[in-house]
Amino acid sequence: MYRTALRNVLAHKGRLLMTALAVLLGTAFVAGTLVFTDTLGNALRSQSAKSYTDIAVTVSDRSAVGKGYDHGGTADDGPVLTDAILKSIAALPGAADARGVVSGFAGIADRKGALIGDGFSTTGTNYVPGADGTDRRYPLVDGRGPRSSGEIALDARTAEKGGYKVGDTVRVAVNGPVMELKLTGTVRTNDPRVVSGGSLAAFDTATAQQLYLSPGRYAEVDVQGKPGADDTALLAAVKKTFPEPDAFDARTGRALAAEQDRMIQEGTKWLSTALLGFAGIALFVGVFIIANTFTMLVAQRTRELALLRAVGASRKQITRSVLVEALLVGLTASLGGLLAGIGIATGLRALLNGPLEANLPDGPLVIGPSTVIWSVGVGVAVTVLAAWLPARRASRIAPVAAMSSVEQPATQKSLLIRNVIGLLFSAAGAAGLLAGAAGKEVKLVGLGAGTLLIGVFVLTPLLSRPLIALFAPLLRRLFGTPGRLARENAVRNPRRTAATASALTIGVTLITALTVVGASVNKAVDRATASDRKADYTVAMANFSMLSPEVAPQIAKTPGVTATTGIRTLPVKAVADGDTSWLRSVDAASFDQLVTVKVQEGAADALKQGKLLATTGYAERNHLKVGSTLDVTYPDGTRGTLTVGALVEQNTELSGLTAPDSVVGPHALPGTGLDKVLVKGANGEDPKLKQALRDATGGNPLIAVKGEKDIKAENRQLVTAVLNMMYGLLGMSVVIAVLGVVNTMAMSVFERRREIGMLRAIGLDRRGIGRMVRLESLLIALFGGLVGVLLGIVTAWAGTRTLADAFKDMTMVVPPVQIAGFLVAAALIGLLAAVWPARRAARTDILDAIKSS
Repeated sequence: MYRTALRNVLAHKGRLLMTALAVLLGTAFVAGTLVFTDTLGNALRSQSAKSYTDIAVTVSDRSAVGKGYDHGGTADDGPVLTDAILKSIAALPGAADARGVVSGFAGIADRKGALIGDGFSTTGTNYVPGADGTDRRYPLVDGRGPRSSGEIALDARTAEKGGYKVGDTVRVAVNGPVMELKLTGTVRTNDPRVVSGGSLAAFDTATAQQLYLSPGRYAEVDVQGKPGADDTALLAAVKKTFPEPDAFDARTGRALAAEQDRMIQEGTKWLSTALLGFAGIALFVGVFIIANTFTMLVAQRTRELALLRAVGASRKQITRSVLVEALLVGLTASLGGLLAGIGIATGLRALLNGPLEANLPDGPLVIGPSTVIWSVGVGVAVTVLAAWLPARRASRIAPVAAMSSVEQPATQKSLLIRNVIGLLFSAAGAAGLLAGAAGKEVKLVGLGAGTLLIGVFVLTPLLSRPLIALFAPLLRRLFGTPGRLARENAVRNPRRTAATASALTIGVTLITALTVVGASVNKAVDRATASDRKADYTVAMANFSMLSPEVAPQIAKTPGVTATTGIRTLPVKAVADGDTSWLRSVDAASFDQLVTVKVQEGAADALKQGKLLATTGYAERNHLKVGSTLDVTYPDGTRGTLTVGALVEQNTELSGLTAPDSVVGPHALPGTGLDKVLVKGANGEDPKLKQALRDATGGNPLIAVKGEKDIKAENRQLVTAVLNMMYGLLGMSVVIAVLGVVNTMAMSVFERRREIGMLRAIGLDRRGIGRMVRLESLLIALFGGLVGVLLGIVTAWAGTRTLADAFKDMTMVVPPVQIAGFLVAAALIGLLAAVWPARRAARTDILDAIKSS
C-alpha cells in the first residue's frame, strides 16, 4: 500500500501541483516570518550591545527624562544629577571615568529647510571630549567636536543627506526658533535611533544643558570601570554618593544590556506573532484547497480504490495510503516553502534597507532549528489534517463500486447533519457579534466573527444553489447554452463548489471588514475635526514633543491672527490622597472662539470665572459635579482649591479637566512646554497666514502648522497606510485562493473529459466549451466574493460599534466603489483562474474523450 501511495503521488504530479503550491506559499510565509524576525532581533541585540561595551554603571535622573518636552513635572521631583555628584562618582576607586549625558530632540534642516529624518529619531546630545579632545562615544570622521554655543557636530550620514561639510552653517531647531550653528565636525555612532534613519546633533555640554535641562544638570551619568573592577561593587559605591537613598535609578551596564535584549525580544515577538497570524490565515485557506484536491482525487480513483478493497485491502490501509500521499506532498512542499521563506526574508531585508530606507542594522541571516522544525512541521501537519476527511471517505468505498466509475454522491443524512451543525455555529457566531457590539467587547466580536465564518463555511453547500441561481437568467440570456451548462456544473457538486469558494471568501471577508472599518474611522475623524475645532490652524511639534512656551506669544503677534490659545497639560496632586490629576491649561478669554464647547450642566463662561470644565465621562468616573472642589498641590509646590464650573461633552480638544491658564499657569515650573497652539485667522484658512505662522516659528523644521484639510489628510494617510499593509499581508491568502480555483477547474475538466467529448460531439464548439468553463469559474468566484462581502460588512458593523467610545458619533460607512471593486476583483480572479483549464477543455480530443471512462 505504501508503494501504491508513492506511485499515486508520482502519477498525479500535475493534479497535486496546486496543492503543493498552496502548502509551499503558506509555509514560506511562516518560514520567512521566523527567519526575518530572528535575523532582525539578533542584529538589534548586537547593535544594542555595542552601546554598553564600555559602561560599567549608568545613573539616570528620572525627573530629567524628556525635560523641556514633557509637562514640567512638579517642584518635589527630588535631587538632580549635578556636576558635584558627577565628580564624586568619577573619584571612586573603581571608576576610570564618569561622563555626564544630556539628550533630547534636535531637528536638522537640509538646504531647502526640510527636516532630515522622521522627527521621532532626531536626537540631540552633548559632546564630552576627553583628554585627547575627542568623545569616545562618537568617533570623529572629520573635523573636531563643538566647543561653544555657536558650534555643532553631526553624524556623517545626516551631514551627507543635508549636503553639509565641515565649516558650513547648519539650521538646527529644538522646540523653539531655529538656530544657525557652525558645523565643526562629523562623527560615527552606534545609537540605534540614528542608525535606523534618525539624525544626531551634538552640542557642547553647556549648550545642551541650556537647551534640554538647566545649567550644571545631567539626565544621566555613564561610569567606565577600571580594568578588573567589579561592576556590582562599583554600583554599590556609586549609590553611596547619592544625596539620599534611591534618589536616582542606578544599574550596571550588563543589567541595562539585558533589559534592552528583553525589550527587543518582546518587540520582535510581537512582530512575529502578528505576521504569523496572517501566515495562519494563508494556511487556513490552503486547507480548503488540500481537502478539495484529495476529495476530487479520491472521487476520480473510486474504481481503483474499490478494486484494492476487493483484493483484500482493509479500510485502515486505504486511509493510510491517502494520508501517506498527503504526507509526501506536505513534506516536499514544506521543504520548498522553507527555502522560499529564507529567500523572502533576505529579499524583505534588502527591500527595507533599499528603496524603503528603513535602515535596519546589518547582521548575519539567522536560521534557527526551531524555524526549520516549525515551518516543516506546520506544513506537513496542515496537509495531513486537511487530507484526513477525504482519506476516511476513501476507506468507505465499497468493493461493489468497482463496477461503476460514477462518483458516489453524499447521502442526504450527511448533508442534513452538516446543515444543522452550520446553523448552530452561525447562530452562536451571530449571538457573539451582537453581544460584543452591545458590550463594546473587541475580543467577543472577534470570537463571534470567527464562529460565524465557520458556520457559513459549513452552510456554503446549502447556500450555493440559491445564490448561484440568481445569475441563471442573466447567463442564459447573454451566453445561451454555455451559460446554462456553467450554472448546472457550478451547483452539480455543492461540496466542491463550497470548498473552492470558501478559500476566496476568507480573504474577501477580512479585506471588506478592514475597508469598512477604515472608511468609518475616516468619516468619524473627519466629522470630529470639522465639528470640534473652530480654530483654523494648529501649531505643534511634528514629533509630538512639547513646544517652547516662547512660541505662543510669537504666534499671537502674527498679522492676520485674531485669537490664539496655548494648550499645555500640567500635573497637580490631590492634597487628600496624593493622586496625580492632569489639567489642560488654556486661555479662558479665547478658548470658546477656538474650540466647540457643548455645556451639559453649569455655566457656559465657567473658564472666565476661573473655574474648571470637566467632561461628563471624567466627572462620572471621579464622582464630580458642578460645584465640586479639588484641593490640590500645584507643580511649583503651592496649594490651591479648584472648583468645577461646568460639565461639558468630550471631544478631540476637550478631555478630562480643563482649567484657565490665568489660575494654574503661574504655578507651572519655568520652561514647561506647550502641547500645541490653536490659531484663528481673520480670513479663515489662508495660505498667506499659514506661511506667516511658519515664519513666526522661525522656520523650525520640527514645528508643523496644520489646517483642517491637513489634519484630515494626515489621518486618512495613517488609516490608508495601515490598510495597505494589511492588504499586502492578506494578499498571500488571496493568491492561494486563486490557486484553489485553478486547481478545482483543472481537475473538474479532467474528470468530465467524457462529458466534454459528448458535448463536442453533439455540436458545442471549442469556443462554447471554453466559455462554459470560464463562466463556471466566474460563478464560483463571484459566489465566494459575494458571501465574503456580506460577512465582512456584518463583522465591520460589530467592529465599528466597539469603537463608539473612541470616536464620537461613530457610524458604519460602506464605501460602494471599493465594495463593487472587490466583487469585480473576484470576478476577474475567476476568469483568470479559468484561462488554463478552459484552454485545456477546449482542446479535448472528441474521440479520446468519449472512449475514456
